[in-house]
Amino acid sequence: MGFPRMQQFSNQEVAELKSRIDEIHELLAGRGGELSTPSTYRSGGGDVSPQAVLLNQLSLSIQMRRIRRNHFGSAELAGPIWDMMLDLMLAENHDRALSASDLATGAGVPLSSGLRMISTLERLALAQRSIDERDRRRTIVRLTANGIERMASYFGKVGVALQNNQMLAA
Repeated sequence: MGFPRMQQFSNQEVAELKSRIDEIHELLAGRGGELSTPSTYRSGGGDVSPQAVLLNQLSLSIQMRRIRRNHFGSAELAGPIWDMMLDLMLAENHDRALSASDLATGAGVPLSSGLRMISTLERLALAQRSIDERDRRRTIVRLTANGIERMASYFGKVGVALQNNQMLAA
């Protein structure tokens, strides 16, 4: 399976991002330097302005969102549901189990909303629920084999995008 073609930014999108970055910098400057940033950063290719670094980070963030949407084919995997997926993947890699209430708390949502979100993950065949054998009142949620594979391949694509982004910045 090949990687989907990355969407390129139009000149207008880049100009809008640059304009927004300028606004952010002006806002930060108006705060009396609460966030101090050096005037330039060193890079393999010489000095890079903080504005260029921020633009690069914004670009990568947008790329990651597009990769996720294209990879999973669902706009549902955003916000708290995405936070749950990240928590589940981390738990899987540490050989830990998370309860439904752990997931809801970690995503910052009430348990009732968390249960609906877990149902969404089940419907997408990314997670499954089971009863905790030690405490039958608890529901354990784990990624399915499909969920693990999809998360691993997503992060593989993000790794490629990150490497490409770093090469462009150098």
